[in-house]
Amino acid sequence: MIQQQSLSSRAWAEMILLGIIWGASFFSIRIALNEVPFVTSVLHRTGWAMLVLWAVVLIARLPVPRDPRIWGAFVVMGLLNNVIPFALMAWAQLHVETGLTSILNAATAIFGVVVAALIFADERITPRRAIGVILGFFGVATAIGLESFRTFDLRSMAQLAILAGTISYAFASSWARLRLSGLAPQVAAAGMLTGSTLIMGPVALIVDGPVSFDLEPVTWAAIGYYAILGTAGAYLLYYRVLAMAGSGNLMLVTLLIPPVAILLGAAFLGEALHPSAFLGFGILALGLVILDGRALNALIDRRKKAH
Repeated sequence: MIQQQSLSSRAWAEMILLGIIWGASFFSIRIALNEVPFVTSVLHRTGWAMLVLWAVVLIARLPVPRDPRIWGAFVVMGLLNNVIPFALMAWAQLHVETGLTSILNAATAIFGVVVAALIFADERITPRRAIGVILGFFGVATAIGLESFRTFDLRSMAQLAILAGTISYAFASSWARLRLSGLAPQVAAAGMLTGSTLIMGPVALIVDGPVSFDLEPVTWAAIGYYAILGTAGAYLLYYRVLAMAGSGNLMLVTLLIPPVAILLGAAFLGEALHPSAFLGFGILALGLVILDGRALNALIDRRKKAH
């Protein structure tokens, strides 16, 4: 269930910082893709982030699970939360603007509600949630554009790949609740990235060949950003914000990511999004606000007080 709690100024600051970090990650991934194949780019992301998070676990002296079932759950989580969405979205960014990728990525929250309702009895679709989900889907369709439905091409496939990635994220969230609850979040994140790296290593070798470390400095900078800061650091910050603000407030981060990615794409990549992308994001944002529920509850409370 969505937690409702007020936000401190520190929580707001860290939420905004998290939105900026994740928004810039889309930009840095696109920069790295100029030199690194998309499968190998995912291996870089999971591998370096894994090392950083295990270092954090060791420094903090957190207990490392030994149950094989937990490690199996890590592998599944890595597949759902890293391998599938990271690979699909990295490939899609070769054919779709950075800003549009970030807008469609915001559908993760919409699909998360739907998947959770299918799996958990306490996450049923209420009328308010149904309105939010419908608006969210309409916003996604608007952002993609009607022309994509009329002429199915590589760009259309890339946009569908992004949406497939958001669906994978949604299943990952439910899987984490089912199988990884009770673990220290740093351990869960490190274990998940270990599982995804174990998958991506052989896949990258088969698809792209041996990993090349002879890369341009700008490429290494991009990889360092999205792997260390945008993945390992963002996970740690995410759990800090979650503890301070609650899961309901964290949905607001979803609305902070696209503006950052859009601005960076326009400023440094010369991207210009179609007006339908902005309209779609607006509708999607409205759906997310309705899903969150607090704005609607506040309006109802004001009307009650007025009468």
